[in-house]
Amino acid sequence: MEIGLYGVCTDETLRPDEMARLIEDAGFDALAIGEHTHVPSSRESPYPGGDLPEGYTRTLDLFIALSTAALATTRLKVSSSILQLAQRDAIITAKEAASLDYLSGGRLDLIVGHGWNIEEMRNHGVDPDRRYDIVREKMLAMREIFDNDVASFHGEFVNFDDIWSWPKPAQQGGVHLIYGGNSPGSEERALAYADGWAPINAPGIIERVAAFTSENPGVPVHVAGVATDPAEIEAYAQAGAARAVLGFGHVRPGDAEPILEELRKTVDVAVG
Repeated sequence: MEIGLYGVCTDETLRPDEMARLIEDAGFDALAIGEHTHVPSSRESPYPGGDLPEGYTRTLDLFIALSTAALATTRLKVSSSILQLAQRDAIITAKEAASLDYLSGGRLDLIVGHGWNIEEMRNHGVDPDRRYDIVREKMLAMREIFDNDVASFHGEFVNFDDIWSWPKPAQQGGVHLIYGGNSPGSEERALAYADGWAPINAPGIIERVAAFTSENPGVPVHVAGVATDPAEIEAYAQAGAARAVLGFGHVRPGDAEPILEELRKTVDVAVG
Protein backbone atom coordinates (compact mmCIF):
# COMPACT_ATOMS: atom_id res chain seq x y z
CA MET A 1 0.00 0.00 0.00
CA GLU A 2 1.31 3.44 -0.92
CA ILE A 3 1.44 6.15 1.74
CA GLY A 4 0.64 9.71 0.77
CA LEU A 5 0.39 12.95 2.70
CA TYR A 6 -2.24 15.68 2.40
CA GLY A 7 -0.75 19.16 2.44
CA VAL A 8 -2.37 22.59 2.60
CA CYS A 9 -0.63 24.96 0.19
CA THR A 10 -1.14 28.68 0.77
CA ASP A 11 0.84 31.91 0.64
CA GLU A 12 1.75 31.30 4.30
CA THR A 13 2.91 27.68 4.17
CA LEU A 14 5.81 25.86 2.66
CA ARG A 15 5.86 26.35 -1.09
CA PRO A 16 4.53 23.27 -2.91
CA ASP A 17 7.92 22.55 -4.49
CA GLU A 18 9.63 22.64 -1.08
CA MET A 19 6.85 20.55 0.45
CA ALA A 20 7.06 17.96 -2.31
CA ARG A 21 10.85 17.60 -2.13
CA LEU A 22 10.75 17.09 1.63
CA ILE A 23 7.95 14.54 1.35
CA GLU A 24 9.75 12.64 -1.42
CA ASP A 25 13.05 12.70 0.49
CA ALA A 26 11.26 11.32 3.56
CA GLY A 27 10.23 8.27 1.53
CA PHE A 28 6.53 8.91 1.04
CA ASP A 29 4.80 7.99 -2.19
CA ALA A 30 2.37 10.83 -2.91
CA LEU A 31 1.33 14.38 -2.11
CA ALA A 32 -2.36 15.33 -2.20
CA ILE A 33 -3.52 18.95 -2.41
CA GLY A 34 -7.08 20.25 -2.20
CA GLU A 35 -8.80 23.12 -3.96
CA HIS A 36 -11.39 25.81 -3.56
CA THR A 37 -11.48 28.67 -6.04
CA HIS A 38 -12.67 30.85 -3.17
CA VAL A 39 -14.58 30.59 0.10
CA PRO A 40 -17.61 32.86 0.37
CA SER A 41 -17.25 34.98 3.50
CA SER A 42 -20.98 34.81 4.11
CA ARG A 43 -22.34 31.31 3.80
CA GLU A 44 -24.80 28.89 5.32
CA SER A 45 -23.03 25.68 4.29
CA PRO A 46 -21.34 24.10 7.33
CA TYR A 47 -17.89 22.64 6.86
CA PRO A 48 -18.26 18.86 7.30
CA GLY A 49 -15.44 18.71 9.86
CA GLY A 50 -16.64 21.61 12.04
CA ASP A 51 -14.51 24.77 11.86
CA LEU A 52 -12.72 25.61 8.62
CA PRO A 53 -9.16 24.23 8.75
CA GLU A 54 -6.25 26.65 8.96
CA GLY A 55 -5.38 28.16 5.62
CA TYR A 56 -8.59 27.07 3.94
CA THR A 57 -9.35 30.54 2.62
CA ARG A 58 -5.84 31.11 1.19
CA THR A 59 -5.19 28.02 -0.94
CA LEU A 60 -3.12 28.27 -4.10
CA ASP A 61 -4.55 27.31 -7.47
CA LEU A 62 -4.68 23.51 -7.60
CA PHE A 63 -3.00 22.81 -10.93
CA ILE A 64 -0.28 25.41 -10.44
CA ALA A 65 0.51 23.93 -7.01
CA LEU A 66 0.47 20.34 -8.31
CA SER A 67 2.65 21.25 -11.29
CA THR A 68 5.16 23.02 -9.06
CA ALA A 69 5.28 19.97 -6.79
CA ALA A 70 5.58 17.45 -9.60
CA LEU A 71 8.33 19.26 -11.46
CA ALA A 72 10.38 19.66 -8.27
CA THR A 73 10.48 15.88 -7.74
CA THR A 74 11.29 12.74 -9.71
CA ARG A 75 9.11 9.92 -8.38
CA LEU A 76 6.51 11.50 -6.09
CA LYS A 77 2.94 11.11 -7.30
CA VAL A 78 0.68 14.15 -7.05
CA SER A 79 -3.05 14.13 -6.53
CA SER A 80 -6.03 16.38 -6.05
CA SER A 81 -8.00 15.94 -2.87
CA ILE A 82 -10.45 16.92 -4.14
CA LEU A 83 -10.96 18.39 -7.61
CA GLN A 84 -14.12 20.54 -7.55
CA LEU A 85 -15.16 19.44 -11.03
CA ALA A 86 -18.74 20.73 -10.95
CA GLN A 87 -17.29 24.25 -10.90
CA ARG A 88 -14.82 23.65 -13.75
CA ASP A 89 -14.88 23.57 -17.53
CA ALA A 90 -14.35 19.97 -18.65
CA ILE A 91 -12.27 20.79 -21.76
CA ILE A 92 -9.92 23.16 -19.94
CA THR A 93 -9.55 20.78 -16.99
CA ALA A 94 -8.74 17.88 -19.32
CA LYS A 95 -6.08 20.04 -21.00
CA GLU A 96 -4.54 21.02 -17.64
CA ALA A 97 -4.56 17.45 -16.34
CA ALA A 98 -3.11 15.94 -19.51
CA SER A 99 -0.40 18.61 -19.67
CA LEU A 100 0.65 18.00 -16.06
CA ASP A 101 0.62 14.23 -16.50
CA TYR A 102 2.70 14.57 -19.68
CA LEU A 103 5.25 16.91 -18.09
CA SER A 104 5.55 14.79 -14.91
CA GLY A 105 5.96 11.49 -16.73
CA GLY A 106 2.61 10.09 -15.66
CA ARG A 107 2.48 10.95 -11.95
CA LEU A 108 -0.95 12.58 -11.64
CA ASP A 109 -4.12 11.19 -10.05
CA LEU A 110 -7.32 13.21 -9.83
CA ILE A 111 -9.72 12.53 -6.99
CA VAL A 112 -12.98 14.13 -8.06
CA GLY A 113 -15.81 15.12 -5.76
CA HIS A 114 -19.04 17.07 -5.67
CA GLY A 115 -18.15 19.58 -2.99
CA TRP A 116 -20.02 20.77 0.08
CA ASN A 117 -19.94 24.57 -0.18
CA ILE A 118 -23.28 25.45 -1.75
CA GLU A 119 -22.55 29.18 -1.96
CA GLU A 120 -19.25 28.53 -3.73
CA MET A 121 -21.04 26.40 -6.34
CA ARG A 122 -23.68 29.04 -6.92
CA ASN A 123 -20.99 31.66 -7.51
CA HIS A 124 -19.86 29.51 -10.44
CA GLY A 125 -23.40 29.22 -11.79
CA VAL A 126 -23.74 25.59 -10.64
CA ASP A 127 -27.10 24.29 -9.44
CA PRO A 128 -26.12 22.36 -6.27
CA ASP A 129 -29.06 20.01 -6.70
CA ARG A 130 -27.62 18.83 -10.03
CA ARG A 131 -23.99 18.55 -9.04
CA TYR A 132 -23.90 14.74 -9.09
CA ASP A 133 -25.14 14.70 -12.69
CA ILE A 134 -22.80 17.54 -13.66
CA VAL A 135 -19.72 15.79 -12.24
CA ARG A 136 -20.64 12.52 -13.93
CA GLU A 137 -20.88 14.17 -17.35
CA LYS A 138 -17.68 16.12 -16.93
CA MET A 139 -15.75 13.01 -15.87
CA LEU A 140 -17.05 11.12 -18.89
CA ALA A 141 -16.20 14.04 -21.20
CA MET A 142 -12.66 14.28 -19.84
CA ARG A 143 -12.20 10.56 -20.42
CA GLU A 144 -13.27 11.00 -24.03
CA ILE A 145 -10.66 13.73 -24.49
CA PHE A 146 -7.92 11.65 -22.85
CA ASP A 147 -8.69 8.55 -24.90
CA ASN A 148 -9.37 9.88 -28.40
CA ASP A 149 -7.43 11.88 -30.96
CA VAL A 150 -10.78 13.23 -32.14
CA ALA A 151 -13.15 13.59 -29.21
CA SER A 152 -16.80 14.57 -28.98
CA PHE A 153 -19.40 14.55 -26.22
CA HIS A 154 -23.08 15.35 -26.18
CA GLY A 155 -24.78 15.61 -22.83
CA GLU A 156 -27.01 17.92 -20.84
CA PHE A 157 -24.18 19.90 -19.22
CA VAL A 158 -21.24 19.20 -21.55
CA ASN A 159 -21.72 19.38 -25.29
CA PHE A 160 -19.07 19.58 -28.01
CA ASP A 161 -18.56 18.25 -31.52
CA ASP A 162 -15.27 16.80 -32.76
CA ILE A 163 -12.22 18.43 -31.16
CA TRP A 164 -8.44 17.95 -31.10
CA SER A 165 -6.75 18.30 -27.76
CA TRP A 166 -3.11 17.50 -27.03
CA PRO A 167 -1.00 16.53 -25.21
CA LYS A 168 -2.44 13.21 -24.17
CA PRO A 169 -1.61 11.94 -20.68
CA ALA A 170 1.62 10.00 -20.28
CA GLN A 171 -0.15 7.27 -18.30
CA GLN A 172 -1.49 4.36 -20.26
CA GLY A 173 -5.26 4.76 -20.19
CA GLY A 174 -5.09 8.42 -19.24
CA VAL A 175 -5.06 10.25 -15.93
CA HIS A 176 -6.81 8.22 -13.25
CA LEU A 177 -10.14 9.88 -12.41
CA ILE A 178 -11.01 8.57 -8.96
CA TYR A 179 -14.44 9.14 -7.47
CA GLY A 180 -14.27 10.67 -3.99
CA GLY A 181 -17.06 10.29 -1.48
CA ASN A 182 -18.59 8.39 1.42
CA SER A 183 -22.27 8.91 0.68
CA PRO A 184 -24.52 5.96 -0.14
CA GLY A 185 -23.95 4.88 -3.71
CA SER A 186 -20.33 6.09 -3.84
CA GLU A 187 -18.99 2.65 -4.65
CA GLU A 188 -21.50 2.23 -7.48
CA ARG A 189 -20.64 5.63 -8.94
CA ALA A 190 -16.92 4.80 -8.76
CA LEU A 191 -17.50 1.61 -10.74
CA ALA A 192 -19.86 3.23 -13.25
CA TYR A 193 -17.73 6.14 -14.47
CA ALA A 194 -14.45 6.39 -12.55
CA ASP A 195 -11.14 4.55 -12.29
CA GLY A 196 -11.32 3.96 -8.56
CA TRP A 197 -12.87 5.03 -5.28
CA ALA A 198 -11.55 7.49 -2.69
CA PRO A 199 -13.49 7.56 0.58
CA ILE A 200 -12.62 9.67 3.60
CA ASN A 201 -11.63 7.76 6.72
CA ALA A 202 -14.62 7.46 9.05
CA PRO A 203 -16.34 4.77 11.12
CA GLY A 204 -17.28 1.84 8.90
CA ILE A 205 -15.04 2.81 5.98
CA ILE A 206 -12.47 0.07 6.62
CA GLU A 207 -15.25 -2.49 6.27
CA ARG A 208 -16.59 -0.84 3.11
CA VAL A 209 -13.11 -0.76 1.58
CA ALA A 210 -12.59 -4.44 2.35
CA ALA A 211 -15.92 -5.35 0.73
CA PHE A 212 -15.22 -3.17 -2.31
CA THR A 213 -11.74 -4.53 -2.98
CA SER A 214 -12.93 -8.10 -2.47
CA GLU A 215 -15.71 -7.70 -5.01
CA ASN A 216 -13.68 -5.55 -7.45
CA PRO A 217 -10.06 -6.73 -7.52
CA GLY A 218 -7.79 -4.40 -9.40
CA VAL A 219 -9.92 -1.28 -8.88
CA PRO A 220 -7.80 1.04 -6.70
CA VAL A 221 -9.02 2.59 -3.47
CA HIS A 222 -7.32 5.70 -2.07
CA VAL A 223 -8.37 6.55 1.49
CA ALA A 224 -8.05 10.14 2.67
CA GLY A 225 -7.79 11.33 6.25
CA VAL A 226 -6.20 8.18 7.67
CA ALA A 227 -5.13 8.68 11.27
CA THR A 228 -1.49 8.61 12.33
CA ASP A 229 -2.18 5.30 14.02
CA PRO A 230 -0.17 2.22 13.00
CA ALA A 231 -3.13 -0.06 13.67
CA GLU A 232 -5.42 1.95 11.39
CA ILE A 233 -2.82 2.15 8.63
CA GLU A 234 -2.32 -1.60 8.81
CA ALA A 235 -6.09 -2.17 8.81
CA TYR A 236 -6.44 -0.30 5.53
CA ALA A 237 -3.54 -2.26 4.05
CA GLN A 238 -5.27 -5.49 5.06
CA ALA A 239 -8.53 -4.20 3.58
CA GLY A 240 -6.83 -3.85 0.21
CA ALA A 241 -6.46 -0.07 -0.10
CA ALA A 242 -3.98 0.99 -2.77
CA ARG A 243 -3.09 4.24 -0.99
CA ALA A 244 -3.61 5.69 2.48
CA VAL A 245 -3.30 9.48 2.76
CA LEU A 246 -2.32 10.90 6.14
CA GLY A 247 -2.51 14.52 7.19
CA PHE A 248 0.55 16.75 6.79
CA GLY A 249 -1.54 19.88 7.05
CA HIS A 250 -0.80 23.60 7.14
CA VAL A 251 2.98 23.56 7.63
CA ARG A 252 4.99 26.75 7.77
CA PRO A 253 8.63 27.01 6.64
CA GLY A 254 10.99 25.49 9.19
CA ASP A 255 8.36 23.24 10.80
CA ALA A 256 8.28 20.35 8.35
CA GLU A 257 11.16 18.10 9.39
CA PRO A 258 9.95 17.05 12.88
CA ILE A 259 6.42 16.49 11.56
CA LEU A 260 7.72 14.29 8.74
CA GLU A 261 9.97 12.38 11.16
CA GLU A 262 7.02 11.50 13.39
CA LEU A 263 4.87 10.51 10.42
CA ARG A 264 7.68 8.34 9.09
CA LYS A 265 8.04 6.58 12.44
CA THR A 266 4.31 5.86 12.54
CA VAL A 267 4.31 4.41 9.04
CA ASP A 268 7.40 2.32 9.70
CA VAL A 269 5.72 0.77 12.74
CA ALA A 270 2.60 0.03 10.67
CA VAL A 271 4.42 -1.65 7.78
CA GLY A 272 7.07 -3.34 9.89
